[in-house]
Amino acid sequence: MIEAIDVYHYDLNKLLDIWERSVIETHNFISKEMIESMRPEVLRGFASMDKVLIYTRNDAVTGFMGILNKKIEMLFLDPYYRGMGIGAILVNAALNDYDVRFVDVNEQNFQAVGFYNSMGFVTVSRSDFDDAGRPFPILHLEYQRKNV
Repeated sequence: MIEAIDVYHYDLNKLLDIWERSVIETHNFISKEMIESMRPEVLRGFASMDKVLIYTRNDAVTGFMGILNKKIEMLFLDPYYRGMGIGAILVNAALNDYDVRFVDVNEQNFQAVGFYNSMGFVTVSRSDFDDAGRPFPILHLEYQRKNV
């Protein structure tokens, strides 16, 4: 089940833990020390989102998405629940209910690039550094409606 949450009245540590486990699993180009140092940055990021959606299954939060200015800024799943269609459910909700059209993804996160391509996103540009100036190239993707 998808639910929009109020980040000011929610235990964000649950989401931070999912974020950390997800990044460790999918971003093997980032050290665990760097991931740990990024936690405060991610925590601050929640407050800037227009919308934060969580997905729950059997009363457990399995993943979440942050949306800002028609762009997916965060999409992280508990590694245990990866491959079960939850990411696609969240992306479809973002596309259909929140008019999302953009997402940025680490170029080195091949699984995420493939996932977003399969959802109808195409690369429109590339940056050599992430938003914090770290040397992790970013692909900027835009949604192109699929012809069905």
